[in-house]
Amino acid sequence: MINIDKAVVVEGKYDKIKLSSVINGVIICTDGFQIFKDKDKMSLIRHYAEKTGIIILTDSDSAGFKIRNYLKGAIKNGSITNVYIPDIFGKERRKAEPSKEGKLGVEGMSEEILLEAFRRAGVSCTEGEKKPGSIDKMLLYELGYSGAPDASVRRRELLKSLGLPELMTTSAIADILNTMMTADELREITAELSGIYVKGD
Repeated sequence: MINIDKAVVVEGKYDKIKLSSVINGVIICTDGFQIFKDKDKMSLIRHYAEKTGIIILTDSDSAGFKIRNYLKGAIKNGSITNVYIPDIFGKERRKAEPSKEGKLGVEGMSEEILLEAFRRAGVSCTEGEKKPGSIDKMLLYELGYSGAPDASVRRRELLKSLGLPELMTTSAIADILNTMMTADELREITAELSGIYVKGD
């Protein structure tokens, strides 16, 4: 269990129930796409973004990223931290069928995986424990994660190796990697993964 000063925004009540077993703090539900027209709740989220900062923790399917991107665009002032759960395929116990994309949502994650997701985003670390990041979109370009013919394959393999969802944008990748490693460490990981991309002569 970790104490979090920022408000955490999740999609649904079952996500909130699961997260309540992992963190002590304010948890706000978007009620899925209802947030697109719920002005009062959006006002509350903006308030927390300005006063304490918010953490966005949505599912790693396309719907989750749609909500995440909507929130990021709707919040003009304040602090936003993105926490991502990995792509894990399966079905939550309470559901008769898997989700459309077959991925487990926040409610289906173990407490260990959720805590690791927060740790990767630097949320549960003190300032002294965070690694200074110098990773930007230009470095990702230089390492072949954007702009190259096989950039999407490279990104997918990198994200998979780090337990991050494959639908992340280049900007989001740079942001989260900066909480996890230095530029030199990213270069080392890229070198280790390079064997995956080597084509035969």
